[in-house]
Amino acid sequence: MKLNFKNRIALHYIVATGLIIAVVFLGIFFVVKSSVYANLDKDLNFEVQKHTREIAITKDSIYFFNKKELEEREHTEVQVNPVFVQLSGKDGTLFDKSPNLKENQLTTSADQEAGQHFNALLADQPLRQVQLPIEKNGDLKGYVVAAMSLEGSIKVINNLGNTLLIIYPIVLFGLFFISSFLAGRSIAPIRSIISTTNNITRNNLNERVILPQKKDELHELSSAINDLLNRIERTIERERQFTSDASHELRTPLSSLSGTLEVLIQKERSQLEYEKKIGYSLGVIDTMTQTLEQLLTLARMETPSEVSSDDLEILPILIDGILSKYKDKILEKGLRIKTDLDNSIEYQVPRYYANLILDNAIQNAIKYSEEGGSIFISIQRKNDSVVCSVKDEGIGIKKEDMDKIFNSFYRSDALAHKHISGNGLGLSIAKKSADAIGATLSIESELHRGTILRITF
Repeated sequence: MKLNFKNRIALHYIVATGLIIAVVFLGIFFVVKSSVYANLDKDLNFEVQKHTREIAITKDSIYFFNKKELEEREHTEVQVNPVFVQLSGKDGTLFDKSPNLKENQLTTSADQEAGQHFNALLADQPLRQVQLPIEKNGDLKGYVVAAMSLEGSIKVINNLGNTLLIIYPIVLFGLFFISSFLAGRSIAPIRSIISTTNNITRNNLNERVILPQKKDELHELSSAINDLLNRIERTIERERQFTSDASHELRTPLSSLSGTLEVLIQKERSQLEYEKKIGYSLGVIDTMTQTLEQLLTLARMETPSEVSSDDLEILPILIDGILSKYKDKILEKGLRIKTDLDNSIEYQVPRYYANLILDNAIQNAIKYSEEGGSIFISIQRKNDSVVCSVKDEGIGIKKEDMDKIFNSFYRSDALAHKHISGNGLGLSIAKKSADAIGATLSIESELHRGTILRITF
């Protein structure tokens, strides 16, 4: 049997509630039954104790000396609260009895414990019975036996049991429908979630699940789904941006590469021409490879929730490694590198992101510096932060371009320095890397005087 979520909730509730109700009903039944028998036993104890004081013993005979007591209504009638009283010898001989016993006789047993209540039969009618020994001078003479009808009590107990058995399934069915109704109201927000998520497609990611008013588990679920949708939207947006950027940036070099190769195969050329064109083509391929790597870096960039201690690096060591990487280019342009790296400042930074920032900063300083120029790199402590500065004496940036330099693919006055390779992605990667680790970037620049890039960790 397949049940929907609403009915499964109701069924689980009913199973749990049904067990509790069953325990309660059984408790009620046995408590009532015990109370009925306790009241009967109490009345029996009263009767047997009362009549014990009205017994006379003469030689071998035992009898009631107060016959008027036995003529009371409960001792003469059988149908109205009958109380049966009997005197028996130790061998079961009948000596005396109440009138309502008529020709019948209560059973006695020498094995029955004194004062112990037990069930018996009298003319096929159920009785509750008790017997006490009659002793004289320490010798057992017989027993006084008292009994009361159990028929009415058994009827009450049976009626209670039947009533509880009838009520039990009715209560369960009623609770099932009520709990099913309440479960339906409780999962109404889930229906809203399903409806909203069914409307969401790749081209329609702006819809969000309406948050329930009560801040319960469904509110947390809705919030989690909205957060997931936000992450998916950002991922798809990065994918679209990557596709657009890659298409934009690779179309021109691919066209240039295709044109160069088409010209190259149109007719036979000299060895020198082949080498020149192939060298140019390889340069175009290197440029496309670098552009793709930078685009992939931008596409993967996300703010991390936590940086592991295994991913940290000491800042001066990181800078030394980057300078070693660009050693050949520095020598080629005859640049002078001046550093003020206080080795006492063993400040640790996230290796991956800090390397992206500093690599782009130092690479730009080398790229835009004039031959024979100088580059200054310093580390200074400022309050609880550390500021790393990279200063060059290069071409600088126009003031009107300062607010655009962190935009992807933007290059200030690119036509004025076509000889300098680049695609305008370096500072964009540096900015996103800084945002990812909570660092800040600031730039000061003056045209034809140079640029200072400061990174505050």
